[in-house]
Amino acid sequence: MVPSDTNCVAEMFGRIAPTYDLLNHLLSFGQDYFWRRKVAACLDEHKNIMLADLATGTGDILIALLRRRNDIESVVGLDISGKMLAVCKKKLNRLGLGNQAVLIRGDASHTPFEDNSFNVVTMAFGVRNMPDVPAALKEIRRILTPAGKMLILEFSLPASRIVRVMYLLYLKILLPVIAGGVSGDYQPYRYLGRTIESFCSPFEFTRCMIDAGFENVAVQPLSLGVAYIYTAAKP
Repeated sequence: MVPSDTNCVAEMFGRIAPTYDLLNHLLSFGQDYFWRRKVAACLDEHKNIMLADLATGTGDILIALLRRRNDIESVVGLDISGKMLAVCKKKLNRLGLGNQAVLIRGDASHTPFEDNSFNVVTMAFGVRNMPDVPAALKEIRRILTPAGKMLILEFSLPASRIVRVMYLLYLKILLPVIAGGVSGDYQPYRYLGRTIESFCSPFEFTRCMIDAGFENVAVQPLSLGVAYIYTAAKP
């Protein structure tokens, strides 16, 4: 069964929060570290950053940015799962970053923020879980300042047919077995594979960003197209 609303998704991710980071590193063969560093590097030229990290989960993107930059003016992490945020808070405190970020429980499709609140909005592996992707993109646009930047890191299916077949076999068979054995819960990782397989292609998602009112849209494939960085700006 695929969760049909945000409450179900929050409950599901809450169940796997204790092993979420371990399995991310294990199941991506450590590539998730590389992916997040690439996202953080996209902001090297930006100054006076006011950041909102949506669907922040255990905070790895947020932490990558804080560790790379010591000049970020403000940081907010928002997620629908209180248990994921609790893990995030522990990690921030352990790294001495606890006083540099505000964590809020909420839905990335309906944030509590005012218009034009942030000049950077990031989201890693969250947009494909949104029940209404166009609405989520429009919400990001609403809370961005004019000329503000959106960065989205998301899974995809590789363009190469051979790589795609191998990847789908991994998603459908091997990944749920490994993840279920470690976490004791197979459903979230079966859900992971289904959402990756059914999510927009990079071309389709690019069109969604343009339709939501973004400009300067760019796409960067990572690790043979297993993941992509999408960047865009609010006019």
